[in-house]
Amino acid sequence: MRRARGTGDRRGGRDRGGTGAKAGERKLTSQQARGLKSKPSTESWRRQKLLQIHEALSQDPVDVELLRMAAQSRGGLLSNQVRRKVWPRLLGLSPYDLPPHPGRRPLRDHKDYHQVQLDVERSLAHFPRGMRPEQRAVLQEQLVAVILAVLSSRPELHYYQGYHEVALALLLVLGPRAAAALLGQLSMHHLRDFMDPTMDNTWHILNYLLPLLARESPQLHSFMERAEVGTVFALSWLLTWFGHVLPEPTHVLRLMDFFLASHPLMPVYVAAAVVLHREPEVLAGPCDMPSLHQLLSRLPQPLPTESLLAQALNLFIRHPHSQLAREAAVKTHSSLSIEGSFTALQAASAHQRPDWVLQKQRQQPGYQKPSRSQGGPSTLVKAALWGLSATLGAAALAVTQTALGWGPEVLWKIF
Repeated sequence: MRRARGTGDRRGGRDRGGTGAKAGERKLTSQQARGLKSKPSTESWRRQKLLQIHEALSQDPVDVELLRMAAQSRGGLLSNQVRRKVWPRLLGLSPYDLPPHPGRRPLRDHKDYHQVQLDVERSLAHFPRGMRPEQRAVLQEQLVAVILAVLSSRPELHYYQGYHEVALALLLVLGPRAAAALLGQLSMHHLRDFMDPTMDNTWHILNYLLPLLARESPQLHSFMERAEVGTVFALSWLLTWFGHVLPEPTHVLRLMDFFLASHPLMPVYVAAAVVLHREPEVLAGPCDMPSLHQLLSRLPQPLPTESLLAQALNLFIRHPHSQLAREAAVKTHSSLSIEGSFTALQAASAHQRPDWVLQKQRQQPGYQKPSRSQGGPSTLVKAALWGLSATLGAAALAVTQTALGWGPEVLWKIF
């Protein structure tokens, strides 16, 4: 996968924030692993999950940790209606404080315009089946506009081929305005290391894959080392969050749920789970680079998505990235998204106001939209609102018990 490069020198080292990462690793507990094992086979399971998500969104502050667990656990966020509510919250974004609409007309004078246009035109297979040509043309134009709006507002970011795959998934679910907001946030955090002028940080992130495989299956790792296959086969998986190789849009969105709720290195753990899933095929085949690269480049069909995500989360818990860093040869090569930036994002997203509070604030006389640099409300105001939330909580609990008898078609309406 060729990369569109920008100009300028690669930046120096970045703060890894090591202690924050270890604390973040401990947050992924056995409780989340148990959630992944639950089987979404009944309507009651869906009702229960929808109500838990609604309750998390209604808390003050929003219970982002519960939303993360819902997105990671089996079945993910269930529908695009729910995703439109939850995805922004996972990245610390408020639906009432989004950037301006990117506009339908892309910035044709941007240096990356022609490359983005070419990539979008070549991605027809990833648009919804059955879409009329005129609808697809509008969507393609919106996709180019969203990407260029993000790049033009952050000159330090450099476009790479595959970025449009992530942007398309956001656009199909959220629409242009919210998609541009989330894409901008992802570009400064989860995708940040892919958007350097060079691919140095990208290769270093890929370096986590082989040490992870060595810990889980020394035999498989030794076989791959003898074949000298390397990790290039997984490059497009990481750059596009598997969007380039997944044929079904439902699988793409399910992985988006998972990755938005997880550490930026989680795609490496999913890649490891895919390779481990194919271990019998790998060991039964010829030990040479061309054959092994061809085998590993293709995802197994049908793809056991949920079991792979469960295994990836289990790998993340048992083999934290901080323990793999030395073997991955990244000790002297820092990464923005791996540590410091992601830790800050987690901290910021933990203090979000729920929609019902934001709506009341907007209805107050003299309401002024807060600037993005403005701090949160004072401690006294928070205490008062939290008290109000506690009072409402008892009523909400009673409603929840009643709602357990509702069907999913009714529950969708609360989103």
